[in-house]
Amino acid sequence: MIDLHCHILPGIDDGAADLAESLALLRLAQEQGISHMVATPHVQSGYYDNTVQSIGAALSSLRAAALAEGIMVQIAAAAELRVEPQLIQLAERKALPLLGHYQGDKVLLLEFPHSHIPPGSDKLIKYLARLGYRIMVAHPERNRELQQDPAKIIQLQRLDCLFQLTASSVLGGMGDKPLHLARQYLAEGIFSIVATDCHSLKRRPPLLAEAKLQISSWTSPEQAQQLVLDTPAQISQSLFTAGGMLVAA
Repeated sequence: MIDLHCHILPGIDDGAADLAESLALLRLAQEQGISHMVATPHVQSGYYDNTVQSIGAALSSLRAAALAEGIMVQIAAAAELRVEPQLIQLAERKALPLLGHYQGDKVLLLEFPHSHIPPGSDKLIKYLARLGYRIMVAHPERNRELQQDPAKIIQLQRLDCLFQLTASSVLGGMGDKPLHLARQYLAEGIFSIVATDCHSLKRRPPLLAEAKLQISSWTSPEQAQQLVLDTPAQISQSLFTAGGMLVAA
């Protein structure tokens, strides 16, 4: 399995606090059958001012430590980008870490606030699309505006967005509303991938095998396989081939 959204880089956001915690997450991921992980630290002005350089340095540190510990999980890095005006500047400077490529487009992992979808998000997505970027929306099932009106996701579908489901939502760890919306969107075939969004062993641990089993029982083993392996592999192939990080050329 391939995890395209996780916070395993040590000490650069609200995920793994240090190298020991990063390695503990990698060990659990390996036990789960995860072969590849793309670390996606937050990029949010004033909170997590991560850059391609800081993410790359943390990636190198973790890769070296994992190799020394005999951990076989392959690690790459991108970013979880908060919807904000700064994204336009980063895009123009070609400073956005890519999740990979899909159907010829450069893929970015984009996060809305949990409370709502900010006004103007559609304009931002259209602008990024003109630059050749395709948006992967992180965990829409956890967004309260979509929980109140699930059909609003159609507006994002019309913008050709991809959608990432959180494994813990499937397992009930995020509460009833995300669980119910996850089941609805799965039945409607809305999600593109499932990822762990793991932060620590207590906060959304990387339980992707359990999520795959649950999704298989709700839908089919084939759909579950598509969500945890086939599509993630298609997206991240260019990322791992490039050595672990990609930015727009």
